[in-house]
Amino acid sequence: MSDKPVKKPNPLRKSATWREARAVIWTHRRTLRIGFFLMVINRLSGFVLPLGSRYLIDDIIGESQPEALLTLAAAIGGATLVGAVTTFALSQVISISAQGAIMDMRRRVQAHVTRLPIRYFDRTKTGELISRVMTDATGIRNLVGTGIVQLVGGVFTAVIAMTLLFYLNWKLTSITLGLLSVFGAGMALAFSRLRPIFRERGEINAEITGRLNETLNGIRIVKAYGVEEREQNVFSDGISRLFLNVKKSITGVSAISTFAGLIIGGVGMVMIIVGGEAIIEGTMTMGDFVMYIFLIGLLAAPIIQIASIGTQVTEAFAGLDRIRELLANVTEEEEDEKRASLNGITGELIFDDVHFAYEENVPVLNGITFTAPAGSTTALVGSSGSGKSTLANLVMAFHRPTSGRVLVDGQDLAEVKLRDYRKFLGVVLQENFLFDGTIIENIRFARPNATSEDVERVSRLAHCHDFIMNFPDGYDTVVGERGVKLSGGQRQRVAIARAILADPRILILDEATSSLDSESEALIQAGFKSLRKGRTTFVIAHRLSTIRSADQILVIEKGEILEKGTHTSLMAAGGRYKELHDHQYTWEENLFINPGEDYLTTES
Repeated sequence: MSDKPVKKPNPLRKSATWREARAVIWTHRRTLRIGFFLMVINRLSGFVLPLGSRYLIDDIIGESQPEALLTLAAAIGGATLVGAVTTFALSQVISISAQGAIMDMRRRVQAHVTRLPIRYFDRTKTGELISRVMTDATGIRNLVGTGIVQLVGGVFTAVIAMTLLFYLNWKLTSITLGLLSVFGAGMALAFSRLRPIFRERGEINAEITGRLNETLNGIRIVKAYGVEEREQNVFSDGISRLFLNVKKSITGVSAISTFAGLIIGGVGMVMIIVGGEAIIEGTMTMGDFVMYIFLIGLLAAPIIQIASIGTQVTEAFAGLDRIRELLANVTEEEEDEKRASLNGITGELIFDDVHFAYEENVPVLNGITFTAPAGSTTALVGSSGSGKSTLANLVMAFHRPTSGRVLVDGQDLAEVKLRDYRKFLGVVLQENFLFDGTIIENIRFARPNATSEDVERVSRLAHCHDFIMNFPDGYDTVVGERGVKLSGGQRQRVAIARAILADPRILILDEATSSLDSESEALIQAGFKSLRKGRTTFVIAHRLSTIRSADQILVIEKGEILEKGTHTSLMAAGGRYKELHDHQYTWEENLFINPGEDYLTTES
């Protein structure tokens, strides 16, 4: 984690963020109207006490009217009760609305993220996305919650107080207004400096969250290599940067509060000098002066409150900046809007001179051309890094060719809706990713309404029914995060059952039997044979013995198809496929006979 310069938002970014803020406020306008109404009543009730103090001193005490004491006390008590009730109601209405707004924003951002293309996830850390969804969204509570209502309320109170103050003593109030103008200019400058600091804090927090997420997910690797201290140092460096950022923001906020205190102190000094002279000269009564003191208090409190809330609103805008940047990324659904619908397929796939590169000038696939007839099985073999998994990713439309076309039933995949196409896909990937839930929930992932009988049928086909029933809870066994409570082979068989239940037209098996022992693999291969009937299947396997029955085998090296044919024809040709086959056979034989020898360098 290296230090990064603070990015200053350009005018376009500010304008877009303001539009986003207005949209959020407009969505919750009805609740805000209620909040503003309650706020007005609450703030008006607060003026009863200072007005009553003047009446108490000048009229009740000054003119000896003790009979009015109960009336004045009742009025102040009533105003206090109204203030308490409206404060509670305001908190309930606005605070709950703010939490609802946060919930809506999180739903919106999460829904957008899940619809982004795979290429976005390839370059963005998971922890950063989690921070966008969970942390940045909380800032909008200051736009639709108590933040903006208190901000407007503070201005409302200040305007009324200022009007009354001008009425009582225009000279004193003019000087006070001048001091407050200086304070306003200082706050504007401070907020402009604080916003990029808050924005940087979000970026640092996302970076730390991303690395922490990686560390926890890879904790077994961390412990296996004994690098706990290194990960601690990386995390420590990150939170040190976060601390320095927070320290900057605390210093800025403290400076604002201190400045506010100085202004209020200056107002107090002016009030004593000018107000004292006015009382001596007889232009102000003692009741006026006491009322003036109360009003100054009502004016000072909103000013300090505005300083605090202004900081919170600034932080909210920084969060909206980051959310807006995320929402600006085009989703797959938005890309699909102009594409044709796909109602059904037979499953024929054609690669027509396909080139692909993850990075410019670093080709991964070069001129791949072949046809996978509907219902056929195509096996992909070759050295590690030759492009097999990339080719499978293109079949699943996770990526688009840099040039060339991938056709399904004669239609270019680039011209059909991805959501329609992926309804016909079934996949078993190397990662064997399972969600934290029960086994039956994971098998039903693609078809949540599948019957228990269907689940058991596919489980038997994937040869996982027996081990599932050995668990005390059977199919209701919780697998843990990423399926950690199951062995690698068990996870793989559950993933295979999940793919079978999806009943796809196109099936992708990426090392689908890599975690299985020979006996389980033999059983599952028999199940796959029946599963592949009528389905276009792509198989990536390092164990060449598992693909002998494939209709065609593509030998891929350095992103190109080196050989193509059946197992028999390729063996007869004596080329690269036979070389891979013989190497693997020799490796397995030697490993069995001499398990102590090192054969890891053998290319397979």
